[in-house]
Amino acid sequence: YSLIPAPASTEADASLADWVLAVAGDVTEWTGKRQQLADNLARLAAAERTRRDEGRRLRRRLADEVLTLLQRDADPAEISRTLYASSAMAARYEGAAEGPTVAEGSWLVLSAEGTGLPEGAVRSILEEALTDASDRALVAGAGTGAVVVLPAPGTAVPADALRDLLAPLEAGLGSEGRITLGVSAPAAEAGGLRGALEEARHARRIAAARVGRICVAGPEELASHVLLLAAVPDEVRRAFRSRLLDKVIAYDIEHQADLVRTLEAFLRSDGSWTRCAAQLHVHVNTLRYRIGRIEELTGRDLSRLEDRVDFYLALELA
Repeated sequence: YSLIPAPASTEADASLADWVLAVAGDVTEWTGKRQQLADNLARLAAAERTRRDEGRRLRRRLADEVLTLLQRDADPAEISRTLYASSAMAARYEGAAEGPTVAEGSWLVLSAEGTGLPEGAVRSILEEALTDASDRALVAGAGTGAVVVLPAPGTAVPADALRDLLAPLEAGLGSEGRITLGVSAPAAEAGGLRGALEEARHARRIAAARVGRICVAGPEELASHVLLLAAVPDEVRRAFRSRLLDKVIAYDIEHQADLVRTLEAFLRSDGSWTRCAAQLHVHVNTLRYRIGRIEELTGRDLSRLEDRVDFYLALELA
């Protein structure tokens, strides 16, 4: 394959926005006429890129305006006018086709933060990822992070769907790059966007407490124990997990045992000996021995609800 640059007429915002035309074969071995055809095709792609970049710049101005309005708690009517102006602009400027069914005045808010990435990179990444998902998305810059406002589709948007949407771009984050993303519940109207923004920020804190290059949390997790865990300082989280699990982990390493996995299965089975043994494919007596070893190592009693909750939370902090 040969790669032919398709540069825009203006400076690109991030390396993830670089465009190239990939053609099968070695163009240096082609006839002059075929090389000229490939160059013409690359110029057409560059012209399309320039048109899309110009539309993106217009949406950026509107996005920053919406974020400013939300931050100063502006009149919902003013926010609504800006949102619908952005939709009209997208349809008119880009000739966009009809998108998915959108509830009138219903919007989602996404809060994103990047670490190990240059300033402005998260905004560019989200713009690239959402290009096909919603040509009405407004992505506002916020330093090393970004805030997205986009029409809510008729069906719920699970956090996993957004994680899958960003997954193809993970390779472009570099060795230290990481993105955490929080998603709000749909706001029924522009007046609810301020609350949706706060909800998305809380969800992002939950995502930040997880392990991974791209982590996403949705509004359903705001009524879960994970919200409390996200608010606990890192050093306290590490100390809590260490006190409960370090001896169990060390025993597994020394004896090639399987106590941690057994503990996880026991808690998932709600303390049912028969269900847990079946899940692990071991005899109930083997399971009782393993649970007994865990209790001896930790001084806890897994027949007590309080101790089960402590172990469950410690495993969640892994």
